[in-house]
Amino acid sequence: MEIQHFCHQHQLVCNEDQRNVDEDEGIYCWGCLKRNLGQSYYRCIQCPRYLHKSCAESPFMLHHPLHAKHPLVLFENVNYDNDEADRNCELCNERIGLKFCYSCFRCKFNLHSTCAIPPSTMEAEFHNHPLTLVWKWMTFTCDTCGKESKGMPYLCGQCGFWIHERCASYPRMVKVIRHKHSLHLIHCLEVDQSDFSFCHLCVKKVDTDYGVYYCSSCNYVTHLDCAMDEENREDIVLQVKDMESLKNEGLEVDELFHSMAYKVKRTYVGEDKTEIVTEIEHFSHEHDLKLIDDEIQSNQKCDGCVRAIIPPFYSCAKCNFFLHKSCIELPRKKRHPLHRHTLTLLPKAPYESKSFWCNACRRSCNGFSYNCETCNFNLDVQCSLISEILTHNGHEHRLRLSKTPYRQDCSVCDSNSSEIFRCTTCGFTLDFKCATLPHTTRCAQHDHPFTLCYSVEDDSNEYYCDICEEKRDPRHWFYCCAYCSFPAHPQCILGESLNYKFGVAYKFDCHQHPLTFIEETKDHPPCSKCDDPCKELIYQCTQCKVNFHTWCL
Repeated sequence: MEIQHFCHQHQLVCNEDQRNVDEDEGIYCWGCLKRNLGQSYYRCIQCPRYLHKSCAESPFMLHHPLHAKHPLVLFENVNYDNDEADRNCELCNERIGLKFCYSCFRCKFNLHSTCAIPPSTMEAEFHNHPLTLVWKWMTFTCDTCGKESKGMPYLCGQCGFWIHERCASYPRMVKVIRHKHSLHLIHCLEVDQSDFSFCHLCVKKVDTDYGVYYCSSCNYVTHLDCAMDEENREDIVLQVKDMESLKNEGLEVDELFHSMAYKVKRTYVGEDKTEIVTEIEHFSHEHDLKLIDDEIQSNQKCDGCVRAIIPPFYSCAKCNFFLHKSCIELPRKKRHPLHRHTLTLLPKAPYESKSFWCNACRRSCNGFSYNCETCNFNLDVQCSLISEILTHNGHEHRLRLSKTPYRQDCSVCDSNSSEIFRCTTCGFTLDFKCATLPHTTRCAQHDHPFTLCYSVEDDSNEYYCDICEEKRDPRHWFYCCAYCSFPAHPQCILGESLNYKFGVAYKFDCHQHPLTFIEETKDHPPCSKCDDPCKELIYQCTQCKVNFHTWCL
């Protein structure tokens, strides 16, 4: 069967395939933009244009009970006025966008074509009876999400259950990446403990009188929409592919996630009969590394976490290479609550600059990274070690990781992030950048060490940074030298180089000699590629005295 549809210049042919077209990636319905075409649909033989059978056969004009005084006309929004395209559907309140729409041009009344002709009956996975559409615009409270809204609800005639059409599509069971068990949709969670009144994903309150996703084994509760958010929901297909790829590398999954990143070369037995590993071969370095238990005088940094090196650590006798004992024990593969895929430990970032941007703390780093090649996602070592529950010296209560589609303000610095730690007791929030501030640090312009302080100890009402001489917010954390009573902003003390190790040399295609990463130059020589001045964070050839910006490599 062929039809001439108003949205397309060519004839559309009805296909009644046994094959499900959904298997073809990139194919979607032109009318509602959904991919679920099924086995019966219309298509253009000349163009890649597809329509659901229901979308293609929607009437051109419609008398609708929500707008009885005028007929509604079907149109394709791509040809519609731009101002009108920004209008929302009167029923679902979502933007019309590039979808088929029924509209009254006189009243500026718009309905998505799928909202205008909803199914008269439907079923929900989690409800035992059929649901019937109530063809009346009314105010009601959905018994699943608990939200009061205006619209046309679905009703279960047997048990008086009211529900939004969108809420009926929630699955009975879902898997989220931050929990090991599947979660089940239940209504009216009968618990008294305060922990159960908070969503474990966003750490905001949940109304346990309505629908939640719940793990009874762990008393793990989430909002419906939090569990269904694509950033939180486990992609089972991708997870299986992930596991298969790991097995193809010749290691069992459990074995790989717990496998060591080094081989033991030499050991000795200590006084307490404990075996101590004194020499190792680590995957990140070409030479063997030896155990050092003594303090070192120079301000060296670990090549893994890029923080100050303190014993015990392993070092290379031939190179300026150091690793904390804790950093050599990092697993080669790991899962992290901030990302849906398995992360791989890389000794150097897979980018030309040899540095990466951490997706958690938003700092640049040239140390080890936990990387997802598929998504270009990276975590530095410090952020990768933080779990969902954080105990921090700067706050008296435990903090829970909150991950939301919207950004939240940090109580310590007022910056905002969609990944933040939240206190369920008092509402205190802490982002990854502040959570990973070092407890003690040094500044080149000052002789003594600085300690991170969490509150002011005087009531002078005058708080300044002694480096930039600008005012400090007394609510914010700061660094202070106890010997000199010298307070300073964290940014003024740490600058942009907290997660950088300088003095490391790399080989690049743009130059015949290794280039050394340095913090700054005094005379600001021109970049050998773009000719602009090189001021800080640059690569330098000590033999040729040439310089490159990191972005010019």
